[in-house]
Amino acid sequence: MKKQHRILIVDDEPAARYALRRALETSYDVVEADSAAAARDQIAKQAPDMIVLDMVMPEEGGIDFLRWLRGQGHQQPVLVASALDSAQTAVEALHHGAGDYVVKGYEVEELRNRVKNLLKLADLDSENARLRRELVAEGQFGRMLGRSAAMQRVFDMVERAAPTDATILVLGESGTGKDLLAQEIHARSPRAGAAFVALNCAALPEALIEAELFGFEKGAFTGATQQRRGKFEMAGGGTLFLDEIGDMNAITQAKALRAIENRQIERLGGSGSIAVDVRIITATHRDLRAEIAAGRFREDLYYRLRVVTIEVPPLREHKEDVALLAAAFLEQLGVRHGRRATLTPAALAALERYDWPGNVRELKNALERSTILSRGEELKPEDLPDEVLHPARTAPTRTQPAHAATMATAATAAIASAGKTEAFLAESDFREAKRQFEIVYLKQKLEKNRWNVSRTAAEVGLHRQSLQEKLRELGITRPVK
Repeated sequence: MKKQHRILIVDDEPAARYALRRALETSYDVVEADSAAAARDQIAKQAPDMIVLDMVMPEEGGIDFLRWLRGQGHQQPVLVASALDSAQTAVEALHHGAGDYVVKGYEVEELRNRVKNLLKLADLDSENARLRRELVAEGQFGRMLGRSAAMQRVFDMVERAAPTDATILVLGESGTGKDLLAQEIHARSPRAGAAFVALNCAALPEALIEAELFGFEKGAFTGATQQRRGKFEMAGGGTLFLDEIGDMNAITQAKALRAIENRQIERLGGSGSIAVDVRIITATHRDLRAEIAAGRFREDLYYRLRVVTIEVPPLREHKEDVALLAAAFLEQLGVRHGRRATLTPAALAALERYDWPGNVRELKNALERSTILSRGEELKPEDLPDEVLHPARTAPTRTQPAHAATMATAATAAIASAGKTEAFLAESDFREAKRQFEIVYLKQKLEKNRWNVSRTAAEVGLHRQSLQEKLRELGITRPVK
């Protein structure tokens, strides 16, 4: 039997509560509160499915209560029933999270219909959330895939952060799907009906990136023959995704920081400020802490961007997802090229052995090449690219700061020449000794945990992201087998 919905009536007037109860109690379980404070107690005790809320109450009004309700993460639909017949009041209530608004003196049937419709929408939202959770358990998260614990953690963070308006920084190596994740955050946010506008900061010359971001007025520079809106304006009401934010030049970083903090921009050649309403998502494959230390990235911008940080793991850290990803890619490629292909067990084993320095993007490209060039419908090991079968011959050097790689090599050589891991004790410079010790210590822990970063982080008492930043700083990479 379907559970009866419970409705909480919040109104300081006994007569108003009585009228509402009489209108609704034949169809719903009704509880009452005569103040915002009493309503908080009832929410904790009764867990209502919906709230009917008065606007004007002593001590704490309806708007303040709505702010508290949504600030605490409560998602129940709210119907405001107020004696204030004001468009401004209604708009303010809706802006702060009310689902609908009726003026007291309403027809009873109208009230019942408003309540019924709000509950129906809430039930649909709950059902959609349940279906999304089931899809995630199956490994499907929008256009992203992954059954592994590492990817499930990413999906869980997105589920929690997407409905808010928080600024999000997505970290991860090239090819891990940071852009897809940004699109999924937008799709699951209240801004989903508005524009998703993306800009790759690494793909544009420094001279153009400001014009792309902020727009320009006619005559602002040679060739500016007409006014043009920038990405901030184009994303109005929606989401602005700044990919590879770590490649943005210093001048544009300063202007971007002002725009994000003040929610205002100025077009190039313009004299007035323009208000912008956008949610900011950024992404980078760079170690921003190292970029800050090197003077290439603003520390204040970094802290402004990382309200929520989501790190997408490299494919080598969740190889259990290779089979799922490969099957999905082969199905897509079969439609695109008109050639259906499957993997033999030996070919799949080869894919799972490879470390995929180019991550998911490299896996998809390798399968596309193999599908096109294979002679049959089954992909055998010999159909796979040579670098997959023989990585030692063709392995590219993973991206890392050049100075870190040099330092790590020097430290390794120093330790090897001393013939023992305590070689750093002979160093006269404390910082160099400390750095050499960290390299030796972390390498031993990583080898012990078979280079699983998550397990190693747990063992040494660091957050996974902090450990990865330290590994990049020291130039430590997994040895190629």
